[in-house]
Amino acid sequence: MTTPKTILITGCSAHGIGAALAIALARKGHHIFATARNISKIPDTLKCLSNVTTLQLDVTSATSISEAVRTVESHGQCLDILVNNAGAGYTIPLLDANLDTAQQVYDTNVWGVLRMIQGFGSLLVKSGGRVVNISSVGGVVHTPWIGIYSSSKSALNILTDTLRLELRPLGVSVLTIMVGTVTTTFHANEPEVILPPTSRYTAIRDTISQWATGKAGPKGCSVTEFAELIVDDVLGGNGVIWRGPNSGAVWFVSRWFPSWLLDRLMSMGQGLGNLAEAVRK
Repeated sequence: MTTPKTILITGCSAHGIGAALAIALARKGHHIFATARNISKIPDTLKCLSNVTTLQLDVTSATSISEAVRTVESHGQCLDILVNNAGAGYTIPLLDANLDTAQQVYDTNVWGVLRMIQGFGSLLVKSGGRVVNISSVGGVVHTPWIGIYSSSKSALNILTDTLRLELRPLGVSVLTIMVGTVTTTFHANEPEVILPPTSRYTAIRDTISQWATGKAGPKGCSVTEFAELIVDDVLGGNGVIWRGPNSGAVWFVSRWFPSWLLDRLMSMGQGLGNLAEAVRK
């Protein structure tokens, strides 16, 4: 039987990957610090488990992270595994993107992860622990309308690869999980697609909105199914792994397709043909 670990997971709101993963790991006997920016959103099925401690945590706040570190320490716990799962999205044409909102996405998806690793670094080094960063296959392909989100995940991938090298001499392992298509409520937390009056994309606003709400695009597995796919990876995987529906396909096309063919693939179903027709009129 695996020795019980102490694991902190960010972004444990209901119906998300974090909560499902926390439940799966708790059921294997590990002690879980399940965190969320709004603790009321952590599901009761997770809160009721005796080996789960819920904790309010905002990854964009250095003060919140410091308080979380003190709480973990006050419980007399080491920290064996830090799972950075909290994330933010933003679906909008890049010409219309609000840069303040874009900065908030980066503050969560990139700098929030780095803040967490810096904040919990001493505990991880002390335990010879590991960092698991939840990324996305969106970080290696250029799907229209999610350029802000995808570029933040691309930045996260580079940071994680670099951290893997920098932390290895300190005894800390680092894993990137490239998530495929998973059915979550992720899009519910995105800002509504509001195009400015001067937007050049008004003709296909409905199409963009369909992607923003998750109504368009491929369907994925449930968060429970995905958590079972990655639970062993979280405990012992290394390097970069690709998990979930369509992850293998994205790996292949991003690695081997020429740019013109990848452009064509990424354009399918995005309304770009309709936009071109509207522009010509």
